[in-house]
Amino acid sequence: MDDYSKMTRRQVLGLGAGVGLATLSPASWARVLGANEDIRVAVVGFRGRGGSHISAFGNMKGVRVVALCDCDSNVLQQGVAALRNKGVPVEGYADVRQVIESKDIDIIATATPNHWHSLITVWACQAGKDVYVEKPVSHNVWEGRQAVNAARKYNRIVQAGTQGRSSAAWREAWAWLSEGHIGKVKVSRGLCYKRRGSIGKVDGPQPIPAGIDYDLWCGPAQKLPLMRKNLHYDWHWVWNTGNGDLGNQGIHQMDVARWALGKMELAPRVMSIGGRLGYVDDGETANTQMVVFDYGGPQLIFEVRGLPDRTGAPAMSRYRGQDIGNVVECEGGYIAGNKAYDSNDQVIKEFTGQGFRGGDHFANFIEAVRSRKVSDLNADILEGHLSSALCHLGNISYRLGKEADPEEIREAVKRDAAAQETLARMEEHLANNGVDLKATRLRVGPTLRLDPRRERFIGNRAADAMLRDEYRPGFVVPERV
Repeated sequence: MDDYSKMTRRQVLGLGAGVGLATLSPASWARVLGANEDIRVAVVGFRGRGGSHISAFGNMKGVRVVALCDCDSNVLQQGVAALRNKGVPVEGYADVRQVIESKDIDIIATATPNHWHSLITVWACQAGKDVYVEKPVSHNVWEGRQAVNAARKYNRIVQAGTQGRSSAAWREAWAWLSEGHIGKVKVSRGLCYKRRGSIGKVDGPQPIPAGIDYDLWCGPAQKLPLMRKNLHYDWHWVWNTGNGDLGNQGIHQMDVARWALGKMELAPRVMSIGGRLGYVDDGETANTQMVVFDYGGPQLIFEVRGLPDRTGAPAMSRYRGQDIGNVVECEGGYIAGNKAYDSNDQVIKEFTGQGFRGGDHFANFIEAVRSRKVSDLNADILEGHLSSALCHLGNISYRLGKEADPEEIREAVKRDAAAQETLARMEEHLANNGVDLKATRLRVGPTLRLDPRRERFIGNRAADAMLRDEYRPGFVVPERV
């Protein structure tokens, strides 16, 4: 047995008695990096996407992964051992608070579940650390804005993990679009047609998997009994910790859809229609959804489909050739994927990104960390907040909605041609999957009005109450960052 195997769990995880974050002197440990100094990274949460963080930062010149953090002791010990076996001297932590307290770390890169993203970002900024935070950057609208405020107050570099922003092809497409080649934008569509099967149905609380500190796993979310088969990943489909596919895969396409419109604020009006259809399971979020954002001119319409093209089909539906992607419809044509088409569906332009800034999203973050210029970031935290918040707004309308017959729902969108067309395609899709909307009804949400400057709803207290979460003691996103 080697020395590593002989260590106690506390020694392996690098834990001591520690102190609470309330004792930190904000930004007092921020290090001024020299041009040739190594940047020291801690990766927090790496059972899934965080593995890509480890690989990306670990293979960059002048960057070192020096710490790993995960509240699953099995995942943590395996990750630490794997790096040490490669000769990488890395420390392991179970509690992110001790990572943030460390003076030997410059960057926090986090790929935890959604409910942790904003709190980790705020805490890290307060401790003088830069942050790479996965999408969505928040679990609710309010905390996302707090993350932006913290980044600005402490002059931190914070990159959102919306990698589409580093696509040179998209940059070329939106520059070309803004020049008016196919007229004004009418609708910018985001599509998330991604197969999502049932997560199963349990008849009572399930045991927490061995090795997991469930209190830390829950963090700012409510510590509820586990009422689904799988703790991991399926947290996306319950409101306490996730945001459905709108805020999972969909946030990527939401971000691109808003980028195409050039909007740097939330939409003044939003409404959603959808349901969890085709099976009965322990999931709470919609697996079929449409959200209409009205910017007072062009619209942003988002579509989620978790069922296949039709019953038993291996493939997903497509709209103008896209299943997970974007379509921007204009007066004289449209852009779908990396091509522009005229009104007769003939390709008139292909976007390659040549001559436009793009590249690796992680590398772009490190470049900005060294330059200390927020403007160098491809996906600054403000961009991440706005796109994440649009997802949350759509879910708020959906959650406040009521089940209705098809005729009632069609009546709700009768003055909106684009919404009517979207709804008709949704109904056809569900029929192809054997869903009878008379028997299993869709939920139609209210049209909510928003003050984009204040990021508050107008005249709807129930909706306002859903702009933020209730946090548990010790894991509270602060009112004043």
